[in-house]
Amino acid sequence: LTVLNAGRRYLKAEDLSGKVFVTSGLGGMSGAQAKAAVIAGCVGIIAEVDEAALLKRHRQGWLMEISNNLDHCVARLRDARKNKIALSLGYHGNVVDLWERLVHELDTTGELLVDLGSDQTSCHNPFNGGYYPVQLGFEEAKQLLSTNPGKFRTLVQESLKRHVAAINRLADKGMFFWDYGNAFLLEAQRAGADVEKRGANKTEFRYPSYVQHIMG
Repeated sequence: LTVLNAGRRYLKAEDLSGKVFVTSGLGGMSGAQAKAAVIAGCVGIIAEVDEAALLKRHRQGWLMEISNNLDHCVARLRDARKNKIALSLGYHGNVVDLWERLVHELDTTGELLVDLGSDQTSCHNPFNGGYYPVQLGFEEAKQLLSTNPGKFRTLVQESLKRHVAAINRLADKGMFFWDYGNAFLLEAQRAGADVEKRGANKTEFRYPSYVQHIMG
């Protein structure tokens, strides 16, 4: 319902075939995003750093494909988008790398490859494994978390700033992003990312919440 209503409200589209939804998280609550993309008929690219979560969703049949190669992901995205094929593709890697690759595609080809975007990392708990920084691989980041949590926190906040910068770049070109109630925008703001709404008070963000703006 969230993906369908985001398409209706922000893309003015009842039919999401050929539209691309990019997000992250295939864990406990976020795992439904892959299935939702296919039910809605769009192309869903979902990033997840934990291979175990990806494999679980793939075994369940909720996730159609898995890849750890961004070149492959972009190629599959282009093909499914062009041919209006419903697809859920799990990218085994950090969502920041995925967002930045989409910015690179925009900068080099002039093509905006994503229509809808969100995030379901566990940003209510970003410094204890809910969000993994793009600067490190998954296992390396887990090791740092246990040995130097202060450094881990710094990397998470740097990663959040990069995360938002890429989203902002694509949103400026017409991609519609929303907050999934996971404290992503709040933690990004605390990290110093550019998420505040222009001309509004500091408690308002430039991107909407799915609760009020989509489900409401």
